[in-house]
Amino acid sequence: MGTTGRLGLSIALGLALAAAGRGALAAETQPGVVCNIKVVSDKVEDVTTLDDWKRSYIRDGMTNDEKALAIWKTVVKYRHQTAPPNEFLQHEGNVHDVMKTIHVYGYGMCCCASANVEQLARAIGWEARGWAITLHSVPEVYYDNAWHMLDGSLMNFFRNPDKSIASVADLQKAVRDWHEANPGYRGDDGKLRKFAAKGNWRRAGPALLATCETYTEDGPNPAGWHGWSSTMIEYDRGDRHHVYEYGYSQGYKLNVQLRPGERLTRNWFNKGLHINMDGGGEGPGGMLKNRAELSLQRKLGDIAPGRIGNGTLEYDAPIADPAFLATALVADNVASGSKAPALRPKDAAKPGTLVIRMPSSYVYLGGEATFQAIVGIGGSIAVSFSDNNGLDWKELGKVTASGLQKLDLKPHCFRRYDYRLKFELQGEGTGLGSLKLTHDIQHSQCPLPALAEGENTITFSAGPAEGTITIEGATNPDVKPKQLIAADFHPDFKGTEHKMFRVKDYGPEGGSVTFPIETPGDIVRLRGGAHYRARDKREGWALQASFDDGKTWAEIGKLPGPVPGSTKYFTYEAVPRGIRKALVRFQSTKQYNTLCIFDFRIDADYAEPAGGFRPVKITYVWDEAGVEKRDVHIARSPKDTYTIKCAAAPLMKSLILELAE
Repeated sequence: MGTTGRLGLSIALGLALAAAGRGALAAETQPGVVCNIKVVSDKVEDVTTLDDWKRSYIRDGMTNDEKALAIWKTVVKYRHQTAPPNEFLQHEGNVHDVMKTIHVYGYGMCCCASANVEQLARAIGWEARGWAITLHSVPEVYYDNAWHMLDGSLMNFFRNPDKSIASVADLQKAVRDWHEANPGYRGDDGKLRKFAAKGNWRRAGPALLATCETYTEDGPNPAGWHGWSSTMIEYDRGDRHHVYEYGYSQGYKLNVQLRPGERLTRNWFNKGLHINMDGGGEGPGGMLKNRAELSLQRKLGDIAPGRIGNGTLEYDAPIADPAFLATALVADNVASGSKAPALRPKDAAKPGTLVIRMPSSYVYLGGEATFQAIVGIGGSIAVSFSDNNGLDWKELGKVTASGLQKLDLKPHCFRRYDYRLKFELQGEGTGLGSLKLTHDIQHSQCPLPALAEGENTITFSAGPAEGTITIEGATNPDVKPKQLIAADFHPDFKGTEHKMFRVKDYGPEGGSVTFPIETPGDIVRLRGGAHYRARDKREGWALQASFDDGKTWAEIGKLPGPVPGSTKYFTYEAVPRGIRKALVRFQSTKQYNTLCIFDFRIDADYAEPAGGFRPVKITYVWDEAGVEKRDVHIARSPKDTYTIKCAAAPLMKSLILELAE
């Protein structure tokens, strides 16, 4: 071989070795978790976050009435009226969080819908309030110097002669005047229904109610029960009605996160599982079986075949891969590799500790841990569970003999969105041969990126590489053991009671509740707020944060009086760099009348230490004319767009997300 040939071969070999080195380096540093994975269909609005909702529903050039109706349509479309889901976190017991309503449940009662309207209205900068009227709850929003009632629960609104959307006061007057002119109908639903039949409600009832666009010909609304007769009862006896803040939690985010071995399956069907199935409330009725009551929702664009979905979150942990340890919350004195056992103490003379965190965007309805235990002579494997960010641990079992082990996690993870599992490995030859976690979850079908007949454009995105640690517990300690309470997060109560954080006395120092919070990565932002009471104009609360163990405090936001009830949430971006621990407190003023907090939530968003992007596998499953169809796509960049063509109207089945191998 000539000099030129040898030189060329040398260069080629050098380039190949360099490329191989880069490949090895890339493999070593490949991200361990992909965050904020989003799949959107052009047939379904993107409502992933409140900001996405605004982009989808609130557009430039809209009138205020159009914005109000966009709020109303949102609540009607994504929330059906039936027995509400109970998480027991909020003061009312029910779920009052519009993003949870949209993504996790899809149903609720009138108080839930009122809270949802209030939350969306305030998200676009409007004032909002609730009303407790006869046998019902409704919200009002304020714009154009007037209040306007938007009932997303019983799916109605009404227009004044000038075409403006009517207020509660307008409806009270219209109903009262009609009853005074037509005695004998007050409070009698049966007689009112007979009166309303065959369109008579439109011809002979109050003129204001005749403007309703959702009553059917005989008076009921499209769901088939409540309607004109209900309205004639609900807005009567206005002297007994009062303004009431239904309150809500804000901070839940749909953040789909995947590690190698993790798979999220969301289904357009259910197995009969739901959040109240442990006796925590009534079931959601016919919503589990069909969508017959969702006719108005269909007109508003809901193309899902049902409403309640039961999916799964699985984690077949790749414990034989050393890269797995980078995704663990704690991997202390633990080695991973092909040598058996796959996961073992690095130094057998000391215990090895592995902690895995399992955050979920959807509520857990059950779970199971399956692992192959390998136990050396005199060794053991202790398994513990934490649902309060690792502040406390409950031992689930101690294994002293080798074999396949199964632990039922349902008694511990039910109604939770996040938990940690700890394995403590003791002794020479002790370790894990395999580990798999499986869970049932509940989600709503409505916002899932469904397909339609013809060509469908699918948009994929991922990032930023962030996770969230949440502090949210009931201020009513009596809900134990159904749910976490505030005390489970180890707060420091000063001058306050646990129940509703009621300030105890009238001293000048007021009261405070301080929570410690710690994240696995650097804190990017803090979010938090409360549903609170401060009756006197001199009263109020401040939400504050300290990044130096309480030496100094920064203000996140104010919750001022005078209000019998209000809800405010804030975002704080000015977190010092490199911070992973903080104190967050609610500090009151001096109490003059009544100071308390009904509900609260604190979120710390952080940079995922092992976060980044790697290819994501997206699998759609559906039926066409009874024949199963599948589409598998690998998204190889954080932003991707592709198409799926359906030759006939699809019956949606499943959407599966996992990292590509």
